[in-house]
Amino acid sequence: MLALVIVLVVATALLAALGLFFVRARRRGPAVVVERERPRGGPPPLPVRAEGLGARIRSLFSGRAAGDDEWRRLQDLLVRADVGPRAAQRIVERVRERYEQGRDATALVAEEIAAALEGDLDLALRPGELSVVMVVGVNGTGKTTTIGKLASRLAERGLKVSLANSDTFRAAAGEQINVWAGRAGAHLVSQARGADPGAVAFDAVNAARSRGSDVLIVDTAGRLHTRQPLMDELAKVKRVLEKAAGDVEEVLLVVDATTGQNGLQQARVFTDAVAVTGVALTKLDGTAKGGIVLAVREELGVPVKLVGMGEGIEDLQPFDPELFAERLLAA
Repeated sequence: MLALVIVLVVATALLAALGLFFVRARRRGPAVVVERERPRGGPPPLPVRAEGLGARIRSLFSGRAAGDDEWRRLQDLLVRADVGPRAAQRIVERVRERYEQGRDATALVAEEIAAALEGDLDLALRPGELSVVMVVGVNGTGKTTTIGKLASRLAERGLKVSLANSDTFRAAAGEQINVWAGRAGAHLVSQARGADPGAVAFDAVNAARSRGSDVLIVDTAGRLHTRQPLMDELAKVKRVLEKAAGDVEEVLLVVDATTGQNGLQQARVFTDAVAVTGVALTKLDGTAKGGIVLAVREELGVPVKLVGMGEGIEDLQPFDPELFAERLLAA
């Protein structure tokens, strides 16, 4: 009997001790993991960084002769960077012709990428006359933002700019382009939501001429390139502009740098519908590669004319093939 009493007392004491432990642990909150202090005077730990495309190319050719396997792997690296099979093959062929063991293959690739993207990079504007720039693209690529930034750039050059809000279906489109027009000092032609986009474009041409504008930039509704009726309507807007203005100097396709190979299909469909003359590559920040523009140039012959590097109004820049090649190889 005495032994049983002793066991019960000990068990009660243990349960009480455990309960006190959990109460204190809960009050202290979750445990904090303390990193081991590095020795004084030692170097700080290096950040873990993904190896860039250029580094992978150097590694591929470092310390070995370049055989068929290395060239196939180089082509695969470029395809995985969204360059596209045909453009990648052409670049590899040119690099292979020029390569000698010991040379920096990455530098040769950069040169060939830049050469592939050279061409008519400036906007084709008519001095002394009204120039019309039509801007197209799928939803979410940054089309209206690009228009606002472009209007600001042109205004800084001393040009008088008008904007046309032919995106009459998206609820916030009118408010968004109105804000950008104010920031860029541009005149905006707009109608009520749901108005005919072609009618807005026609009125905008007449209004721009009456104000003596140098450039009219026409915003259009974001189009799903897989929807033929929407593409037909876009083609109609262009025909209205041509009837009112005589010519449309530029049809800029806004492409998101993160799009990947889907961007090529977008470019193909828009080019068939409205004869795209140039690409404005947006969201080229962070880890976005934008290699898709090489595929677009190789397949369709459409040059890149503008790049968006950030959210600021000054972050739309003229396209520089050499800087782009450097960035692509570092991505």
